Amino acid sequence: MKKIRLNRRVRKAFQGGSRGFTLVEVMIAVALIGIIAIAFLSSLSTASTVLIIADERATAESLARSQMEYVKNQDKSPTYEPSIPPAYEEADYSANITADLLKTGLQKITIIIAHDDEPLVILVGYKVF
Repeated sequence: MKKIRLNRRVRKAFQGGSRGFTLVEVMIAVALIGIIAIAFLSSLSTASTVLIIADERATAESLARSQMEYVKNQDKSPTYEPSIPPAYEEADYSANITADLLKTGLQKITIIIAHDDEPLVILVGYKVF
């Protein structure tokens, strides 16, 4: 096989002019990687927090709608007791139902769903009697 000989300039370009990285270059690279990692982990933390809050609100909305259907299927009453399924109670969801009689033959029903004693959803509906 025939050997290919490179001239001096080409050989020098492939070998490079320096022997390695300086300490300053390494420190700058580590600092940049650290800043990028902190930003990435911070965004992951924020995304997981937002996901948890959205899940709590969706669960509270589902519970509020089921409580509204429960109240609408009951007879006319000035007060209604919430009928919360055990799974919701174990997850610290609570419901407060108020019913106001209106002059026009309507009953205004307000349902407040709270999680860990913090109101998440307020649902207002009307019932004809």
